[in-house]
Amino acid sequence: MFPKDEIYNLTLQVRRAADSIALNISEGFIVQSKLDFRKFMGYAIRSLAEVITCLHKAKRRNDLAIEEFDGLYQFASNLMNMMIAFRDKIK
Repeated sequence: MFPKDEIYNLTLQVRRAADSIALNISEGFIVQSKLDFRKFMGYAIRSLAEVITCLHKAKRRNDLAIEEFDGLYQFASNLMNMMIAFRDKIK
């Protein structure tokens, strides 16, 4: 996906942010309060926004082909919409 000289920079950041999405959802799931779960869903959504930002940076640097960016961006955008809708349903 990224060139070798970026492997420990932007690639690592994307992996950390993506891991943070799942970790925040799982951490929020085990809390007792729905308000706390909403808070952790917010953290997960922000982590996904970080992934999207990294994708944009990679595209602008020509480290990511436009076709690959388009597919990843579409997936991430759809996921974000679903996560926001889910968080908003938690009352």
